[in-house]
Amino acid sequence: MLVKASKKQQRLAALIKEAGDSIRIDDAVKVFGVDRQKAAKLLAGWHNQGNLRRIARGLYVPVNPSALGRQQVLDDPWVLVPELYSPGYIGGWTALEYWELTEQLFRSVCVLTAKRATYGDIVHQGVTFYIKHISETQILGTKSVWRDRVKVQVSDPHKTILDILNDPKIGAGLQHVLDVMAAYAKEYGTKNNLEQLLDYADRIGNGALFKKLGYAAEKTGWEPWFLDECHTRLTKGYAYFGDQAAENKLVTKWHLWVPKG
Repeated sequence: MLVKASKKQQRLAALIKEAGDSIRIDDAVKVFGVDRQKAAKLLAGWHNQGNLRRIARGLYVPVNPSALGRQQVLDDPWVLVPELYSPGYIGGWTALEYWELTEQLFRSVCVLTAKRATYGDIVHQGVTFYIKHISETQILGTKSVWRDRVKVQVSDPHKTILDILNDPKIGAGLQHVLDVMAAYAKEYGTKNNLEQLLDYADRIGNGALFKKLGYAAEKTGWEPWFLDECHTRLTKGYAYFGDQAAENKLVTKWHLWVPKG
């Protein structure tokens, strides 16, 4: 025998249909035509009844009745990032996947944020996020993409390259970073794009970045004019490309210590 959904269940279903995987107070205001106080009270009530799971203040996700007692995995974990980690963006290996600059598949979502948060591996709704802290001045070169009615920021291909050079860990290691550099040159290596890359690096203002960029570009066969542009921007002193504790050799041309081998 079919059991007719209660009025509350029908209202919740309408809200989920409109809002999707992530539900905010403003979603309830829009769907039900109530003020924010009433909307917040409705969401809190469904949370207390076990129908919604609270992720952050004012942010909820639906709970599948068959998943009660365990975390429900979101269809698209990206939708949590603006609420949990703004100002910030999807970057690193996740952006590489998005822009098809890697053939590797990664289970975790890489997020770069200027927000004070717990950094490293964090699990939300059954999905692992890798959280890296950056300064707010480094938040540039992002694109807005819509994911299930949520606008999410992702680093564009040029900023992604600079991020993984700055920290090869979020590029899945040095060798993979070099592989990505070769793929980028093939896919995006026009003069306009390379000038955009230089502009971003200038704006970031990190002297070590041009040492890494020049070395990696030369290693992967980029155009000579680009190498010259990087070389003219070199600063004094030496930087490390990777683990300082590893056995390294000095590449004097680029003022850079790189792993042997």
